[in-house]
Amino acid sequence: MYVEEPELGMQYNTQRGGMQIPEYGRNVQKMVAYCLTVEDAVHRNEVAHSIIDVIGNLNPHLRDIPDYRHKLWDHLFIMSGFKLDVESPYPIPTEESFESKPDLLEYPTRNLRFRYYGKVAIGMLRKAAEMEENEERTALITAIANQMKKNYLSFNKDTVQDSLILSDIGKITDGKINAEGITLAHVAITKRVIPNQKSNRGKSNNNRRKHYKK
Repeated sequence: MYVEEPELGMQYNTQRGGMQIPEYGRNVQKMVAYCLTVEDAVHRNEVAHSIIDVIGNLNPHLRDIPDYRHKLWDHLFIMSGFKLDVESPYPIPTEESFESKPDLLEYPTRNLRFRYYGKVAIGMLRKAAEMEENEERTALITAIANQMKKNYLSFNKDTVQDSLILSDIGKITDGKINAEGITLAHVAITKRVIPNQKSNRGKSNNNRRKHYKK
């Protein structure tokens, strides 16, 4: 909590009281310290509202934040060490509410074994396993298998046997889909071109220009 320093003329920052939110400056912290000393409840509320107006005027960029006045009131209580007794238009925060740690986020677990096929393809494959066996199901499985082959090759792979793709389909679906006999389309492997690489054609053109200059 901020403590008002005595009037001693020249002072150093090490001799002054600490600031809970340095971004607002020492003068704002002094206003909060004065507000704590006001005994009259009505006047104390007026001073608190005046401090909120001052903070808002000194920091106009805060107005772009959603519900920024709520944040200003929270900051006012923080600067007072949560000891300010005023009527706030918002729920009065406590020190415990700011010290508590947020709940851990639960990240979705993924099957790392077949990650190169993609989460979407694996999900569609498992949905297809629940369908009744008919021509539509077979066509869907064939389309998914072809997409799995493309995903496999794009995962920095040079080549893949169709039998591997069809075998993995059975493993992913726990044997619910027997993909043997499905014919997969041919997928051309696109070679990556290294940028800023000079081609032989450019070199031959340069040599030809030098030849004519002679």
